[in-house]
Amino acid sequence: MSDQTAPTRTAAWWSQSKSRSQATAAAAIVLTAVLVGISAYVWVSPTGAPLRKAVDQAAEVVTPFAAQNAELKRNLDRATETIASQKGKLTALQKATLAAQAAAAKQLATAQQKAAAAESQLASVKAQLSAAQAKGTSGSTSGSTAAGNHGSGSSGGNAAAPITAPARADLVNPAKRFYGMYTEQAPFNWATFDSTSAKVGVSPNLVGYFSGWDETFRANAVTRSWQQGRMPMMTWESRPIDAGNDTVDEPAYSLPNIIRGDFDAYLHQYAKDIVATGLPLGIRLDHEMNGIWYPWAETDGQGNSINGNSAGDYVKMWRHVHDIFQQEGANNLVVWVWAPNIVNNLPASHKVPGYLESLYPGDGYVDWVGLSGYLRPPYKADNDFSFDYTFKASLDKLRSITSKPIMLAEVGASETEGHKATWITSFFEALAKPENDDIIGFSWFNLAVTSYVEGVRATNDWRIDSRADSLSAFITGLTRPEDDFALTPAP
Repeated sequence: MSDQTAPTRTAAWWSQSKSRSQATAAAAIVLTAVLVGISAYVWVSPTGAPLRKAVDQAAEVVTPFAAQNAELKRNLDRATETIASQKGKLTALQKATLAAQAAAAKQLATAQQKAAAAESQLASVKAQLSAAQAKGTSGSTSGSTAAGNHGSGSSGGNAAAPITAPARADLVNPAKRFYGMYTEQAPFNWATFDSTSAKVGVSPNLVGYFSGWDETFRANAVTRSWQQGRMPMMTWESRPIDAGNDTVDEPAYSLPNIIRGDFDAYLHQYAKDIVATGLPLGIRLDHEMNGIWYPWAETDGQGNSINGNSAGDYVKMWRHVHDIFQQEGANNLVVWVWAPNIVNNLPASHKVPGYLESLYPGDGYVDWVGLSGYLRPPYKADNDFSFDYTFKASLDKLRSITSKPIMLAEVGASETEGHKATWITSFFEALAKPENDDIIGFSWFNLAVTSYVEGVRATNDWRIDSRADSLSAFITGLTRPEDDFALTPAP
């Protein structure tokens, strides 16, 4: 038990006795009654009129504002809906306009291709006729010759001057590096090609162009190129020429169909037409095969078949085409270019050791190995805008597969964020290094391309002369003596 005594609790002053509690309650009741009476008097008596009037006036003022606020809110809601609707219509209109422009461009390109195909057939016939006329006459031992077509002939019927080209062996292992370019219409139209060359001050000695498997051999592409002293390098796609770049489903052109012989008649005739033309060319067959965006790729990033293809089909297809050309004698003129894409942004399954090797046809079927590689946004955080960042990992893989000469078969740099000049400078500096002596040249993709990427309209300007600083960096790099390009002054 505690020695301390608990303190005595004292009641509150208002409840110290019963009599006080009763008095307090009575007082509260009286006070309430008085207040109610006063309020009633104020509102009922004439003297309360001013107060009532003030309240009524306040209500009259507030009520219209409430109505106006409600109307304003309704107007705002309608305006918001109208803006959203118009914005949607504008976006749809922009997309429709771009689609219409693309469709018109595609129709124009198709018409031009058909015209070029007709011209090609005519040139092929002329070449065969010339070859027949010249049969028995020995050609130059240092290269190839073919009949030229320099425009309308003279009324006297004089034969056109022959077109000459280096021997195939000299092209496979050139003494100097190639500087090539792709433009919209070259080699069928030299306008952009020549205007860019004039700005650079140097004329390319290689011209790149594309052709599809719905086209016959375009002999005029080869003859027009060699007339200008330029090696033609054809990117030959086993699909229709006007197929979209994002189209992977082309069932008729699947690798198994090619392997089983569905296109053999076409391939035999194509090879014969090359022989009839009598001039060498590079063929970059079904490029970027290690990607997932073309119908000749074998699998996507999850291992699913693309276009009905299976692992191993690409090599079988390549060898099948090569063997047909061998039968027709065309391999005496063709430089075969096996050109995957740089590995940087490929799916993880396409970067693993052995994957790229599984797509290589073998040294007996390939003359050059190549790469497609761009400075392309969006850029990763570790991108230092250098040659090594773009190409080194891929070059290491190529060199582990083969010692064949390397052609950077399709390259370019975007102006997005302003890193292009820096990248170009690094590009040419790297080519001067001894470890890159096996790189025998490059071909620049000299176009500006606009497209929608994830719903956003974007333009990548790959052109050499996209900006003054980019052009200056290109000229400085190309003309460095240590880079060892074959430099011909532009006309």
